[in-house]
Amino acid sequence: MRSEMSQQITRLIDNPVFRKRTITTIIALPLVAVIIWLGSPWFTILGVVWGIGGANEFYSIIKRSRGIKPLTYFGLLWVILAIISPHFGAIPHLNGISPVALLLTTAIIFPLVMLLWRSDKENAFANWAWTIAGILYVGWLLSYFIALRNVEDGRGWVYLAMLSTFASDIGAYLIGRLLGKHKMAPYISPNKTWEGAVAGVAGSILICTMIAFLFHLPINYWQAILLGALISIVGQLGDLVKSLFKRNMTVKDSGNVLPGHGGFLDRMDSIAFTGVAVYYFVAFFIPI
Repeated sequence: MRSEMSQQITRLIDNPVFRKRTITTIIALPLVAVIIWLGSPWFTILGVVWGIGGANEFYSIIKRSRGIKPLTYFGLLWVILAIISPHFGAIPHLNGISPVALLLTTAIIFPLVMLLWRSDKENAFANWAWTIAGILYVGWLLSYFIALRNVEDGRGWVYLAMLSTFASDIGAYLIGRLLGKHKMAPYISPNKTWEGAVAGVAGSILICTMIAFLFHLPINYWQAILLGALISIVGQLGDLVKSLFKRNMTVKDSGNVLPGHGGFLDRMDSIAFTGVAVYYFVAFFIPI
């Protein structure tokens, strides 16, 4: 048993993809950590750059795989507006209308009107639907991290959300590769196992608890455990959603900008969901 385990560990270490993932993580993680620490505007700029990259990959996949032609430039612009929307205040002279409501309304109406002048009339509503999907999936979900960074103790909450997600991903990946036997979702993601999923939850709880007390966040021990489990479960669901999307579109990776990790879209799978989960956890337990 030990010999078999050591052989599996050796194969994992020798795997070129694993090596690339490790090197990319070692380089990128400290940079992201510094940007989170600095906060606005640098963290918002990071979100915008990531959103542009992820949305561009999203629309490119749709074009290649489905022959659909979403309004890419419009989608990219509204993704940027969605990501920076937590910084918006009430619109003066308009009875305090919410800028977010205006943003979502224009995201729905403007593309419909623009499609009237396009030659591809048969796929008009498919083009419109995928345009909106990119704005919501990439821009709207990423905006929750910007909003989370803006709350009291935002630096600690963002560290908690991201590092707990990374711990979940790493635990699920390593234990799944070494000990995984029972497939969790064979059609959607054949490599994911229940053993890996459990390890992901354990890793997330451990890091979540450590970060919560390191930054003196206003939650108790049991809330930290609950939040750690929630982050892992929601993150793994987000990962499965992304895998289902790529399987539907018959692509392996969304891009290759991040060696060993794929593209921007590949790296926002878990994060996109956990940012939302942590934000509403904070809103529920610690009124914002």
